[in-house]
Amino acid sequence: MNRIGLIFSSILLLIVLASSTLFVVDQRQFGVVYALGQIKDVITEPGLNWKLPPPFQNVSYIDKRLLTLDSSDSEPMLTAEKQRVVIDWYVRWRISEPSEYIRNVGLNEAAGASQLNRVVRNAFQEEVNKSTVKELLALKREDLMAAVKAEVLDKVRGSKPWGVDVVDVRITRVDYVEAITESVYRRMEAERKRVANELRSTGAAEGEKIRADADRQREVTIANAYRDAQKIKGEGDAEAARVYAEAFGKDPQFAQFYRSLDAYKASFNGKGDVMVLDPASSDYFKVFRGGSAPAANSKK
Repeated sequence: MNRIGLIFSSILLLIVLASSTLFVVDQRQFGVVYALGQIKDVITEPGLNWKLPPPFQNVSYIDKRLLTLDSSDSEPMLTAEKQRVVIDWYVRWRISEPSEYIRNVGLNEAAGASQLNRVVRNAFQEEVNKSTVKELLALKREDLMAAVKAEVLDKVRGSKPWGVDVVDVRITRVDYVEAITESVYRRMEAERKRVANELRSTGAAEGEKIRADADRQREVTIANAYRDAQKIKGEGDAEAARVYAEAFGKDPQFAQFYRSLDAYKASFNGKGDVMVLDPASSDYFKVFRGGSAPAANSKK
């Protein structure tokens, strides 16, 4: 039983010893082997590797991927015409020489990002001081970013190389400081209001002109229609008079009777109108009794 325990303990010890001497380097990392605090080896290829057990040797890892550093402060910079602007930027960089990086920068990516942020900001400040706002926005934007990249590379590749490679430097935003921005926005708003008021005034004037022209055309159309209507009405009255005259000329007695009917119709225009007639002497009632109407020249 003691022998089985001894064998099991030995196997367990071997496993622990093997786990402390073997390590795996990921394809996204550098493996840095330290021997008593000094860099012993740098593993750049992924795979399984071995080392001496601690405390004789230790291993740490550094990211070998392309990293992004964004600007972390909004401190304004002065342009060539002494305008205070805020610039947002980002840098794409990677660790290329782990040994130099650890000796001259730090043990992790955060140390390099912190120092690189300071160098990039100083380079931007120097270049912005030489440029106007117009050049920052359009004319020299690409040249400025190229100049900043060159200055940063010159710094990280100096007498004490950082072991990093700066791939790209880009400006994402150029803006005035908040106080100036508010003033610019107010001027823009005032200008837009002025243009809007001018357009509204022009539109109102055009609207009045259109309405006046429409009213004039309406009056002309109504006058022409009234004139044509009166002309047609006059022609119709003349034709009616001619027809009446022609018809009444053929039978004067009937014409006299028809006019009497029109007179009676006009006399009983209201519901309460009353007329007292003698049926014996009224030509109207004689017709209803079967008699004939008097001649045109007879008296009622």
